Amino acid sequence: MNWDDVRVFLAVARSGQILGASRRLELNHATVSRRIAALEQALKAKLFRRLTTGSELTPAGERFLSVAERMEADMIAARAEITGEGDDISGTVRIGAPDGFGVTFLAPRLGALTAQHRDLTIQLVPVPRSFSLSRREADIAITVERPLEGRLVAAKLVDYSLRLYASRGYAAAHGLPRDAAELGQHRLVGYVPDLVISPSLDYAAEFSPSWNAGFGISSALGQVEAVRSGAGIGILHAFIARMHDELVPVSAIPPIRRAYWLVYHESVRPMRRVQLVAAFIGKAVERERALFI
Repeated sequence: MNWDDVRVFLAVARSGQILGASRRLELNHATVSRRIAALEQALKAKLFRRLTTGSELTPAGERFLSVAERMEADMIAARAEITGEGDDISGTVRIGAPDGFGVTFLAPRLGALTAQHRDLTIQLVPVPRSFSLSRREADIAITVERPLEGRLVAAKLVDYSLRLYASRGYAAAHGLPRDAAELGQHRLVGYVPDLVISPSLDYAAEFSPSWNAGFGISSALGQVEAVRSGAGIGILHAFIARMHDELVPVSAIPPIRRAYWLVYHESVRPMRRVQLVAAFIGKAVERERALFI
């Protein structure tokens, strides 16, 4: 079995398209198709169904995917063992993170790591979306739930609080609710429910069963800016809200708690640059744990 054919198989499986895999591998479409055909012939099994929308793994392809990923992990480990004796760390590590944590916490701190390791490139993608680690959309993901499926390594970073805030101007003009029942008398700023990436982030009902936001924003930082402008009362990350003196908490209604997890795929565990970045993030959070609670 040719490892290059297996590498091509993984690219097609992760992108779901021969064209997407060819772009990622910088090979032409015909070469990728030929490599897949050679692998299927060697295995005597059909690995993909060709669809109008792309390529879908067959049951045999699903079974071979786990084998191919183990082979990939072994190759990464071997490469790291052979070339990883020196102190230099190089290459690219992509981090996918929720925008609040990514922009507010990680972005101001990761520069210290790239300054220390000049051949290391970090790509921070702080958007309100989920990332597929198995498809290599990110090397490290910061999630709000511990993953329960897949060959993933997960470590809890920190608990964080969410609570209701208003601007000082809004509070002076309209007052603050004395309990959850009074929230209905106020303008509310919230998220866009059908764009929530995780059930644990659909938390408005924990503040009020009848929560009805007149202004929805699918970004944690966008919600902060709207509340700062006086648009209404919103559910904000406490570690972000504390940075803005013009925001005041709605003290009568208690906060809720969530957690951040650091996750990466088992196959990249041997990569020194991934371990370096993961350790840096973990230590940065630990040093400033008091920010989050």
